Amino acid sequence: MNVYEIITERLLQEIEKGTLPWHKPWKNALGEEAANLVSKKSYRGINRFLLSQMPYERPYYLSYKQAQDLGGNVKKGEHGTPVIFWKMNTYSKKEEDGSEHDEKGFLLRYYTVFNIAQCEGVEKHLPASKPVEGTALPAHDRAEAIVTGFHTRPTITHKAGDRAYYQPSIDSIVMPERTQFQSQAEYYSTLFHELTHSTGHTSRLNRPTLVDMVHFGDTNYSKEELCAEMGAAFLCGEAGIENEAALKNSASYLDGWRRKLKGDSKVVIHAAAQAQKAADFILGKTWSE
Repeated sequence: MNVYEIITERLLQEIEKGTLPWHKPWKNALGEEAANLVSKKSYRGINRFLLSQMPYERPYYLSYKQAQDLGGNVKKGEHGTPVIFWKMNTYSKKEEDGSEHDEKGFLLRYYTVFNIAQCEGVEKHLPASKPVEGTALPAHDRAEAIVTGFHTRPTITHKAGDRAYYQPSIDSIVMPERTQFQSQAEYYSTLFHELTHSTGHTSRLNRPTLVDMVHFGDTNYSKEELCAEMGAAFLCGEAGIENEAALKNSASYLDGWRRKLKGDSKVVIHAAAQAQKAADFILGKTWSE
């Protein structure tokens, strides 16, 4: 088995075991996580995963009514994000013989929330911001060699914030500062993720899941995220970066998008094939269809 096959097998094993909730591999520059602005409660489960992907600087959300209750409103034309609320309820069930007994069941509701950047008149309710200080991570020689060896790589810019992303229109990657990451593995895994995205550009592999992407969360977007995360895992393996926590987090990330695609386990294998082409392209290797 080559390094790609070994890593794919390990990631699939982690998914089958039931992965831990995904966490963003860098600290928000302000030490914040996705939360409701009114209740101040952090979102959990799939809600946390999806909201953490949204392209906003501060991760506070409101329902339409909550924005109005705070004296503000949602900006015209803005589209919200659905979140799921569930809890265990106890209810009384009556049998045919007239007897009653308690049973438990799930109460499931859907809400639509808007980021504070999508709202007006709510800014005064935001918590005061205070940048989180961190220590710069040392460079990893083999990982840096992979980055610099990618001769047609896009521009890479670091800035304090809560986003890591690739922008195809200008062929550019934006990364949080190195000080926001807790480990080398998390930093390079994130950078390799974005570099893998960049291989889909029309000037490189012209990958349909990137080129034909319509909006956040659509089928192509989900498949492209799977490809990018698999590519990141492959490149970390090539660099010799071993970190069990990062591996588990990658498995959680993959499982999140896999579930968005109706839980089809084959999509991870298909993504791995695209990721191998992307990783080989970055490494300057040749590949065949």
